[in-house]
Amino acid sequence: MPQARELIYVTRGSAGRVLSLGRLQQLGWNLRRAPDSRSVLRILQRDPRQPHAALLDLREGFSHHDLAEFGAALSANNVGWVAGIEASQLDQEPVRRLIRDYCYDYVTLPCPEAVLNTIIGHAHGMATLACEHGETTSEAGFDGMIGESAAMRVLCRTLRKAALTEAPVFIAGETGTGKELAANAVHRHSRRHAHPFVAINCGAIPHSLVQSELFGYERGAFTGAQQRKLGRIEMANGGTLFLDEIGDLPLESQASLLRFLQQGSIERLGGHEQIPIDVRIISATHHDLEAAVVDGRFRADLFHRLCVLRLQQPPLRDRGVDIDRLAEQALQRYSQESQRTLKGFSPCARHALHSHPWPGNVRELINRVRQAVVMAEGRLITAADLHIDSAGFTPPPTLDEIRDAATKDAIERALQRNRGRLIDAARELAVSRVTLYRLMQRHGLRTGDDTGAPDTFSAA
Repeated sequence: MPQARELIYVTRGSAGRVLSLGRLQQLGWNLRRAPDSRSVLRILQRDPRQPHAALLDLREGFSHHDLAEFGAALSANNVGWVAGIEASQLDQEPVRRLIRDYCYDYVTLPCPEAVLNTIIGHAHGMATLACEHGETTSEAGFDGMIGESAAMRVLCRTLRKAALTEAPVFIAGETGTGKELAANAVHRHSRRHAHPFVAINCGAIPHSLVQSELFGYERGAFTGAQQRKLGRIEMANGGTLFLDEIGDLPLESQASLLRFLQQGSIERLGGHEQIPIDVRIISATHHDLEAAVVDGRFRADLFHRLCVLRLQQPPLRDRGVDIDRLAEQALQRYSQESQRTLKGFSPCARHALHSHPWPGNVRELINRVRQAVVMAEGRLITAADLHIDSAGFTPPPTLDEIRDAATKDAIERALQRNRGRLIDAARELAVSRVTLYRLMQRHGLRTGDDTGAPDTFSAA
């Protein structure tokens, strides 16, 4: 029997609108349902090299924001996407753009299952070709970023696409996930790579100094301005400006930044000259910027200017196999730095690395490994060296433990077959009665000495 093909059915429809795909399962499809992009990525993460067909049911339940979050999953090379729509939805530009940019084909729903089977079969075939020609493997990592997990393969593929455009990029992700590393990678692979990459952490600058840091100032602009100073925007002219923690930018500075993006020029504080600026903007934050817009803490017009291409930096806990590679890389680096010869991580340490929630993400992992390299007493780093709880870890049995368990089991079975008679059991096991007696004592098996019958076995 041929191996079942993988099919992901993405839907948020009500019970009456969800397709019944039982016939497709009979035709050899292994069906998995997913309500959102995160669920799809979790499915893909189980085996990044497994080809999938995916049916995205767009008839109801998905807002434009929801579809924007699907960018990572839609970009995966090992998935052939088919959009399921109503005929009237072809009049909607976002739907047409999604189909054009990401989908192998589309179908109007409901449709005959034979037709659907043919279309998703072709989509699965295209995904299979991509896998067989190593396209998913080539996506593993980008510009030094480690990316074997499905989530990082998708991110690296999206970063490659972003580097080819001039559109503003917005990177969402938790603290410590490597948003600046991703921004730098986009810059180095863009046409602006020979020009400056200038980063500014908007959350680390006092609100009173943000304007001067961004736009610079002229001599005499305020008390203490002894000479002209270029702002970060002007320093990045011709290159890329990375606005980290953009969600912490004060509203006054948001208005000034928006004006610069609209006009393409700045005016230094205390100056009267408009200075034309050509930069590409990449921004990032760990905050929920959409919620900040709703709450009035972030300007909606600025958000839409910045969030043209949206990337999602995955948290470390969702990166699976990458955790080992990142830990090994950090171990090698800091072992050389500290001139220590360490063999690697103990089994309990590896278990702890994968069970820890990593609230600080990659930054926390690197810091813990660096500390462990300095403090480790043995040649292997343990969970204790990493200061991570190893509760729930059961070490694998040693060879002696396996041998002892097998010996005890063999003795018990021989005694049962011979009704507890030691001489007969010893003969079957090809050992002397004395040896059998000694082994029984060693493994806690009661002998006849406890009952007054030296040549018998007591099961009590």
